[in-house]
Amino acid sequence: MRLARAFNSAWAQLARNLQGKAIMKTMKLVILIVMIAVALFLILPNLSWAQDTATVYKTKCAACHGADLGGKPAAKIPSLVSDDAKKLSDADLSDVIANGGKDKKASHAFANKGVTPDQIKMIVSYIRDAQKK
Repeated sequence: MRLARAFNSAWAQLARNLQGKAIMKTMKLVILIVMIAVALFLILPNLSWAQDTATVYKTKCAACHGADLGGKPAAKIPSLVSDDAKKLSDADLSDVIANGGKDKKASHAFANKGVTPDQIKMIVSYIRDAQKK
């Protein structure tokens, strides 16, 4: 009888330990899934923004300035990665894109052509990233 009680007690303790370990494994798994979800939430919008930035440049600027931002010197379209372009402040570069710059070139006043201030910031960011390469 004592042996049976001892066996049952040991069996019950083992069951509680196994149940506790299962709960701990489940909690670790839940925490891991939450951490991965948070990381993806933080990373994916940035990737999307980078793709959107490239798309805005390609649709609004690349036809004249080229996919490599090198411009077309023969057509007097300046390079956006030249030393002169690098010297422009972000505000000046934004003004050139939005309003045609100091010369107020109507053909380059994209604010009047539906390009939003956020898109202009994206284009400036894209140009600055390309200038670093």
